[in-house]
Amino acid sequence: MNAEDFIKNELSLFLKKHEIELPVILQRPKDENHGDFASNLAMQLARHLKKNPRQIAEEIISTISLNDSYISKAEIAGPGFINFYAATGNILDQFLQIPKLQSEFGRIKQSNPIKAQVEFVSANPTGPLTIGHGRQAVLGDTVANILEAAGYDVTREYYFNDAGRQMRVLGESVKIRYQQLCGLEIELSDDHYQGEYIIDIAKDLHQHHGDALKNDNDLEKFTKAAEDTIFENIKGTIKKLGFKFDVFFNEKSLYEQGKIDQVIKDLKTKNLVYENEGATWFKTTDLGFDQDRVIIKSSGEPTYRLPDMAYHVEKFKRKFELIVDIFGADHIDTYPDVLAALKVLGYDEEKVKVLIHQFVTLTNKGEQVKMSTRKANFVTLDELIEDVGVDVTRYFFLMRGMNTHLNFDLSLAKTQSDENPVFYIQYAHARICSIIALAESKNINTKNHKRDILENLVKKEETNLIKELLQFPEIVKICSQVLEPQRMVNYLFGLAATFHRFYTECRVITEDENLSMARLALIDGTRIVIANALHILGISAPNKM
Repeated sequence: MNAEDFIKNELSLFLKKHEIELPVILQRPKDENHGDFASNLAMQLARHLKKNPRQIAEEIISTISLNDSYISKAEIAGPGFINFYAATGNILDQFLQIPKLQSEFGRIKQSNPIKAQVEFVSANPTGPLTIGHGRQAVLGDTVANILEAAGYDVTREYYFNDAGRQMRVLGESVKIRYQQLCGLEIELSDDHYQGEYIIDIAKDLHQHHGDALKNDNDLEKFTKAAEDTIFENIKGTIKKLGFKFDVFFNEKSLYEQGKIDQVIKDLKTKNLVYENEGATWFKTTDLGFDQDRVIIKSSGEPTYRLPDMAYHVEKFKRKFELIVDIFGADHIDTYPDVLAALKVLGYDEEKVKVLIHQFVTLTNKGEQVKMSTRKANFVTLDELIEDVGVDVTRYFFLMRGMNTHLNFDLSLAKTQSDENPVFYIQYAHARICSIIALAESKNINTKNHKRDILENLVKKEETNLIKELLQFPEIVKICSQVLEPQRMVNYLFGLAATFHRFYTECRVITEDENLSMARLALIDGTRIVIANALHILGISAPNKM
């Protein structure tokens, strides 16, 4: 048991003694002089026990078992905070779990893993992935990594639609470019896709068929060729980012298997669907919304809401216990309707976690890089990866909270110094590997993890580093609960900073062999945690830089 769990258990026993139910929450003080853990429980109990909080705090301290195997002391601060100081021995015992568990340190084992699905990217195959898709791709994969680290059984899923108007326009765009190659004088309209990738697809068709399709009116041939090429490109881009999808789910199957019709039928039985002016409406005003929503337009074309409803019903039927949807800000108005439909259809919408990310602005030396998808003067995700590398791409997409607009600074991303936060972190890992290699060349034991050796670590910079390393499992747990990868990024950057401060103040290889072995054990533990955290973020941990 670690000190934190011991304190929580003792405080829970105090509450049980007084027959009071309250959550036991410990905070980590920012000021190290205020201990390792702080509790405001005494102030919370004031109205229950009708006593002064400081008086209650004194009672708590005198009542709980202050076991010096876990906590060295407890002090009252301010109006009634209790500051707990972890025992050095317990801290060292917890640290020993790092070299013991190696890559498993921080990972949570579940005897019955929760079945989770993470749906992300889900771009229709009309063009290559852009930097906007890139943010969602990296966020989705990292959320999946976090859940896997927390013991979930995770399925990564990509949902797409290869039917409808946009695909017809795609086919027309390729056909026109193909006909131009055949010598026909025909131009694209402003509505057509005009990127270089369209010309490349047309060239490939012309290479295989010559002029044979010049007067072919079967648009499907051109659409299918475009879809196949674009999807291979998308899969290749995803592979560059270091992962792959387990499932590609086609929206068309929901129509072919009658899933869409079934949703409408089920909503009609609950009197939540009606016709008006040729359109089909979802009566969301009966569910507390300000207005009803169109689910089938007067043209007969469904809005996003309807197939999304059917798709999420299928997710529940596939027995997912946690469903994570990662959407761009353009979906913020539609997903509440989908959740409302799931609820009235008898599904637990609380199992669906919707994560909305804001858009990306690309800047270079302070100037915004303008983009237009239709005109295809956008920056593709492939181009960005080639320009700055996978590690930098992933880190920069994660370094801001997903609910905030992201300014992707190309000039900073290309900087190969510690000004670039990715290199700052990776350099910490590489520096540790270099020090360990030097120690091994001097025949110093770099793996001595005995308690009596570790007891040489008494300086503030050493104990601060140990304590920060021990927070990693808690960070994994919190990230899996709030599904916000930025917390892991912030932790990792802070850990790298703590290591660099330690390195500045504490020479690792010294004349004192025991101290050298202790510090080598400490930096080896740091290497393990940095590598484990980088792995969750999908970023490499280089041995040399």
